[in-house]
Amino acid sequence: MPVHRSAFRFDPAFRVPLALLGVRPETCVVVVDDETVAIRYGPWRLRTARANVAGARRGGPYRWWRAVGPHLSLADRGVTFGTGTTAGVCIRFATAVPGLAPGRWLRHPAATVTVADPEALLAALRGPPSGRPPA
Repeated sequence: MPVHRSAFRFDPAFRVPLALLGVRPETCVVVVDDETVAIRYGPWRLRTARANVAGARRGGPYRWWRAVGPHLSLADRGVTFGTGTTAGVCIRFATAVPGLAPGRWLRHPAATVTVADPEALLAALRGPPSGRPPA
């Protein structure tokens, strides 16, 4: 599989506040390849093995106070890396991964990202890595 890159969709109203956090179009991307899924969201990073992805689904629209900025869900410890309210993708992990804080004490069972093309990201996550047949 070639490397798939998903840019984030930035709602104009949130560009300036997010930029103050270091979250800008040039510092945000989701990269999926044969081995890994990597999310860069300004200064935050989340990286896991592609085999750790247990599923993904489209979500949205979202309420801005729940989806814009880096968020921790108190209900399930999931992380949201949001730049808009229109739509996104929730990626579930078989084994929880760090994302908001360094170290091992805060791990997330899922990550929601508000990418510009949710369907393309879903297709990249669902497709088998090169050289491996679909399950």
